[in-house]
Amino acid sequence: MARRERVIRMSVELPLWRALAGYRVLTMLYAVGFFATAYDGFARPWVAVGYYCVLFVWTVATLPKVASAASCTKRFLAADLTIALTGILLTTVADTHERIQSGGPTLPSIWTAGSVLAFAIKGGWRWAAFASTAVAVTNLVERGTPARDTIHNVILVWVASIAIGYVVEVARASERTLARALEIEAATRERERLARDIHDGVLQVLAMVQRRGAVLGGEAAELGRMAGEQEVALRTLVAGGLVPVSRVSQDAAEGAVVQVVEEPAEQTGPVDLRSLLAPFAAARVNLAEPGAPVMLPAPAAKELAAAVGAALDNVRRHAGEDARAWILVEDEPGEVIISVRDDGPGIPEGRLAQAEGEGRLGVAQSIRGRLRDLGGSAELISTPGQGTEVELTVPKKKNVRRGKAEQR
Repeated sequence: MARRERVIRMSVELPLWRALAGYRVLTMLYAVGFFATAYDGFARPWVAVGYYCVLFVWTVATLPKVASAASCTKRFLAADLTIALTGILLTTVADTHERIQSGGPTLPSIWTAGSVLAFAIKGGWRWAAFASTAVAVTNLVERGTPARDTIHNVILVWVASIAIGYVVEVARASERTLARALEIEAATRERERLARDIHDGVLQVLAMVQRRGAVLGGEAAELGRMAGEQEVALRTLVAGGLVPVSRVSQDAAEGAVVQVVEEPAEQTGPVDLRSLLAPFAAARVNLAEPGAPVMLPAPAAKELAAAVGAALDNVRRHAGEDARAWILVEDEPGEVIISVRDDGPGIPEGRLAQAEGEGRLGVAQSIRGRLRDLGGSAELISTPGQGTEVELTVPKKKNVRRGKAEQR
């Protein structure tokens, strides 16, 4: 069945870009409004008017540039900072010397901080330090003397921009770590699913070829030996698996990227579990089930039936073809319980742990792994000489909610 690929881009800094766009507009309006209230106090107001016209057009026209890190290029940052610094220097032309010395604001006023913050969000604290230093030097040149209020404002912009730049860098590192963790989790779950499917099919066939080949002898024995080697190699591959390298954006500021592979949605409506268990009934397999339908979402019912099939495969493989098995289905108000019991020789103590260490995943993945994914549990009770019982429990409510979510 064909699968589709979905790419998730993770970026916690997108809200910062939106906030910066709003900040630039508001501070531009503030600077223009402040100038309008103090128009008569300027020595050459026409210089300020010309600058504010440029500032207004630039701020509105460049809003798309501060929408994301990808659109905020180095050329834009350089031009933006140049407009801010030019406005600071033009203050000495437009305003009077007395107003400047008394602590009057520069033409761009607090709009300049937006230009510095763009550097911080785009490139981190080092870019922020560069931009804020340029603004500090220009402010000192405009004032002529290092006055207390000027130094205070310069230090405030410097510290704030560097702090924000550092936070952005930490956030990006956290995004990459989270993306890697999510990718490893997705790869692990996919590997477990493949392990179950392979165990239910390919590995069982290889094991059967190995056993039959050893019995027949001759060329069949050689074929069985090769099948056994391939079984071991495949078990090792499935148990180890490969975790792909995380895909990171070409521009690190875009955030980390997680690639998820999904299969097209299958039937998710409730189905009668009894219809999926009926094929397991045979001459030596007794199936006892309720008289009423046992309804579960299709994915949950399918996985539960596959776990029952894996338990019966273990009975045939380890207890022998002549072993008898009993399947008991209990439909409780909050859960479905299926017991698979056999009259075989039982499992020696420690054998399951040893088999899992050897890469044999019949119980670990085909049974317990399936039930774990369904939010249920699988309990295995075995006494040497008295057979084995596997009890599978699946909660109803959790799987019903999951089925409805998948339908949406």
